Amino acid sequence: MDSKSKLNNIWVVFFLAMLCCFLWGSATPAIKTGYRIFSINSDDTWAIILFAGLRFFLAGILVILFQSLMEKKFIKPERKAFPSIFKLCLAQTVVQYYCYYVGLAHTSGVTGTILSGAGGFCSIILACLVFRQEKFTSNKIIGVLMGLFGIIIMNISFSGKTTIHFSFMGEGLILLAQISYALSGILVKKYSKDFSVVMLSGYQFILGGLIMIISALAAGARIDMNVGFSAYVLLLYMALISAVAYSLWGVLLKYNPVSRVTIFHFMVPLFGVLLSAIFLNEIDQALQINKLLALLLVSLGIYTVNRKSSKEPANL
Repeated sequence: MDSKSKLNNIWVVFFLAMLCCFLWGSATPAIKTGYRIFSINSDDTWAIILFAGLRFFLAGILVILFQSLMEKKFIKPERKAFPSIFKLCLAQTVVQYYCYYVGLAHTSGVTGTILSGAGGFCSIILACLVFRQEKFTSNKIIGVLMGLFGIIIMNISFSGKTTIHFSFMGEGLILLAQISYALSGILVKKYSKDFSVVMLSGYQFILGGLIMIISALAAGARIDMNVGFSAYVLLLYMALISAVAYSLWGVLLKYNPVSRVTIFHFMVPLFGVLLSAIFLNEIDQALQINKLLALLLVSLGIYTVNRKSSKEPANL
């Protein structure tokens, strides 16, 4: 069985996708813990961007270093790959994580992880309607609507009277991050036909991280680096999240339809809510009825998107 056949195998897809989603789910409590350890104020936007840039630059170094060791030669991009790397770094790193990091600083870890589930729906919409990579079936329409309704339900607050909580700096930016994430997945699918997914992942992280670091330093951002050993272990873990998850996800997208992979994206909010509840002491938020309903609707929505109907071929 060649590598392509292995990566088409449902159990291989299941295991690798679940690993990616667990890692991404753990990112939310890790990021918010990092804000506390490195004394980053939620209103200090540029310090947040500097923190993110350090993480992604380190992630890129790890990807290239590991792949170079595996192939026993230094992995470097071809000259014609630079435009693809630049476009990918803007979508996958700079824009996505500018919005995500700043948005997460203005909302709870539980809310942030549930909103992350919107990325799967955005991916399907872009793949079907914009890039025409797949057909937009009735199941996908129903699933997208269920997911969007789940996000609305999640933002309803029941405190004496029913109100909808939504702020651009919080929930709004996280949703924009999911649109950018979806675009990056489409670009990975497109560019992987000509270039190594791992090479693209590593160098887009390095370039994206540098852009964020330079921009933040130019704006006067500073981070207290006089912290304990555990803080650097956390930063290394956050870099590994990106290095491992995005590289594996990119490989899965290369050899499988977008919807076949993104069916598993609903596990990001599930893992994220659980881990945020454990590590951020947000048990009460995680158990609120609207949060549980949102998780249920997001999960059912993505299941419906990829469910086999009598007239449609199965995605799995």
